[in-house]
Order: sequence, then C-alpha cells, then structure tokens
Amino acid sequence: MYSHSDILTLAHKQPFFMEDMEVLLDVERNVPGSVKYAIRRYRRQPQWTMEDTGALIYHYEKNDPSANYLELKFCVSGNVYCRQKQSECDFCKMNSSRACVEKVESVDVLSFSFSPAYLQQFAKAHKNPVNLTDNVLAFKHKTSFSKMLPLCGKTRMVIEALLNHNYTDTLENIFINAQTQILLLYSMDCMLGEKEETAFACKFLANEADREKIIKAREILLQHIGDPITIKALSRKVAINECYLKKGFKEIFGTTIFDFYQGQRMEHAKYLLYDKGLSVTEVSLMLGYSSISHFSTAFKKHTGIKPCELLIH
Repeated sequence: MYSHSDILTLAHKQPFFMEDMEVLLDVERNVPGSVKYAIRRYRRQPQWTMEDTGALIYHYEKNDPSANYLELKFCVSGNVYCRQKQSECDFCKMNSSRACVEKVESVDVLSFSFSPAYLQQFAKAHKNPVNLTDNVLAFKHKTSFSKMLPLCGKTRMVIEALLNHNYTDTLENIFINAQTQILLLYSMDCMLGEKEETAFACKFLANEADREKIIKAREILLQHIGDPITIKALSRKVAINECYLKKGFKEIFGTTIFDFYQGQRMEHAKYLLYDKGLSVTEVSLMLGYSSISHFSTAFKKHTGIKPCELLIH
C-alpha cells in the first residue's frame, strides 16, 4: 500500500520526514472483509507547496489471494480547523470564527482499502468481465498497477463531506459507508480516463431540481436503515413519481434503490456486530427484520459469511 508519506510526497513533489510533522487528527477503523479507512490531519507549514492529489492502487498477488486489495488515497490541503473542534473555543462559540486564535491550516490524508470480498459484490453480475473496471472489481486483472486520480468537483464534495461531517457513533458509520461507496464509484469512473460531461440518459435529470430530489431520496434511505421505507413512500417524500425515482437513482448512483439500501443495511450490520458487539438477534431487530433467519440469509448473501462469524474476534 501507499503509506501516508508516499501520498504526501506525490502532493508535495518532495520527500517528507514524518517524525517532524504535527498530527492534529488520527482516525482509523477496520471491519474484516469490508473497508479499512484512515483519516490523518497534519498541521500545514507555510513553506509547503501542496497540490491536491489522488491515487488508486490495485494490488494483485497470484499465489496469495488474501493479500489482494484496492486502495484509494487522497491528499488535500488548505482546510482550516479549530484545534478545539470537539468542544469549540470561545471565539467559535460566539460565532466569531474569523477571530479564532485556535484555527490552523491543515493537510488531510485519507485512505480507503477495499478487500476483494467487499468489491466483488459490485461485480457479481458479470461472470465474464469485459472491461477494466469489471476486471478490477472482480480481481480478475492479473497485474498490479497504480493510477493518479484527478480530483474532480464531485470527488472533492465527497472528501469535504467526510472531513467535515458532524455525525457520531451509529450515524457516523452509516454516513461514512455511504460516502465511501460514492467515492469508489467516482474513482473507478476516473480510472478509465477523464471524460467530458455527457447528457443524462434520463432527460428529466437535466433539471437540477429533479436531480436534487434523487439525492434527497438517498439521504432519506440512509435515515431509514432500521425502519424500511417503500419506494412508493419514498417517492411521495421527495415529490417525484416512482418510475422517475427508480430510473434517476440508477443513473446517478449506478445501482438500484433496493441494492443500495440492502448494501447499506448489511454494512451497518457489520459495524453493529463487530465494533459494538451486539448479538445477531439485537442487530436483526435494529435493522427491522421480521426474523433472525431472514437477516442471516441476507447478511450471508451480501458478505459471504454468517453474522455470527463477526462476533468471534
């Protein structure tokens, strides 16, 4: 994998001495068979000339499949944070952030490492992959490679959201899982080369208001992880007909409403089982399943393992 110093060197175009860097934030989380992510924030020094940088690393080991992974790395600079962000300093509490003496400029490094088991859920419909994206997701591409990724406006928005959200605990996990999948989508799209903006296949998506309704629908789905909502009810909440909602969702997010929702529920289930140590029964009830067997079947279909296997750690 690229280390923090690797992506920093690419962004700065000079080697970094990590021991001399002041760490302002260090967050890391790992769920087996899913995504390992890390966010590290450094204080930016005035003499540094940084260029926002992204990289995709595909690592393939023919004789050791367990060593395979796909990693996304990003380095962004110029963000300004209050060092007392958790409690807020007196200036920030009084909405006088411009006068805040605790604000520092940062360099943020984000990394996301995806396991083959996690990625193959997106490629399972392709028995014989026909393009690079499908081959990579199915880990059928036989050589390792790395590729620099341009940070387009869409990617920057996702990174900004990951760095500045206010969610905690359970809601934070739901939010990060969703944003990580969107970041993967944009990165895989960039891997095939930068493309000019194309017209939407669904003509109604040319209307910004209708696009916002589709995006709002995704937010509502995330809010109903433990309280399943029908497509009819969802379409009413965002004031768009069911047909447009389903077609628009698939075009914007690259997946059906059901597959997206089911994927988010199962990823959240991993978090509740592995990180929170809840029982299979508790998780099944929290996610709105009518029976433990239904939940277990859905979980194994999505992850390839039984939910009880995550409790053994």
